Amino acid sequence: MHAGQACVKLPTRQWSRLAGHAIKMPRAQRTIADPMTQLSPPSSVALGPAFAHVGNWIFDLDNTLYPSHSQLWPQVDARITLFLQEMFGIDGLSARALQKYYYQRYGTTLKGLMDEHAIDAHAFLDFAHEIDLSLLDPNPRLGKAIEALPGRKLILTNGSRRHAENVAGKLGIIGHFEEIFDIVAADFVPKPEARTYDRFLEKHGVDPKASAMFEDLAKNLVVPSALGMKTVLVLPHDHDPFREADEQAAVQAPYIDFSTTDLASFLEAIIQARATE
Repeated sequence: MHAGQACVKLPTRQWSRLAGHAIKMPRAQRTIADPMTQLSPPSSVALGPAFAHVGNWIFDLDNTLYPSHSQLWPQVDARITLFLQEMFGIDGLSARALQKYYYQRYGTTLKGLMDEHAIDAHAFLDFAHEIDLSLLDPNPRLGKAIEALPGRKLILTNGSRRHAENVAGKLGIIGHFEEIFDIVAADFVPKPEARTYDRFLEKHGVDPKASAMFEDLAKNLVVPSALGMKTVLVLPHDHDPFREADEQAAVQAPYIDFSTTDLASFLEAIIQARATE
């Protein structure tokens, strides 16, 4: 549904709450004072026992497998805002507020639009992920590290398969992954919903107790940890002005086993630790 189609009007009272600001969700976890505190590389002594049993390596895509300076996610974010502008015939500020409302209430803007307005999900995904990848450089070091991990490698993303294939392809790492589990495979139910992880594990025959999950959003590691996975929070090396502060904070919580600002170095440390066991 785009600009040429009928606009869907929302109640005035709802708009008065939404326009001009984003509604924030309470944080259930504790963060350190400086969310961009640089993390020391983990030692092989700590990583050896922690990952010795892991045979399934599960990676989120956006802001996990590529650095924030690649400027991919801000483009997706802006495209979602534009989609809302065209769909509802509203200005950018109102569209942005509505976008954040849906994200915080439903987990993704797409889920909110599907539940409240029955939109064509595939059209939304195609529109949102039509972005410029020119600032994304190949990462042979990351590819080598992922390739060297013993066992299966999979991508679990709230985005589309096409987007994951495009991004991982540009990074030069797509060939190291067995499969991509996207939002369509999840029946459009996004992380951090428990049923999405259950569906992923069942579809691909993954034992969570022999798995590790790498993710940039702390809330998406709660369920994996409860299922028995080793969890790694991947943080931006520097503050990302295009993301909410609480989405890039160095969270300290029982469901986060490790944090890193350098995924390639972290994986290399795991590989080194496993080689010396």
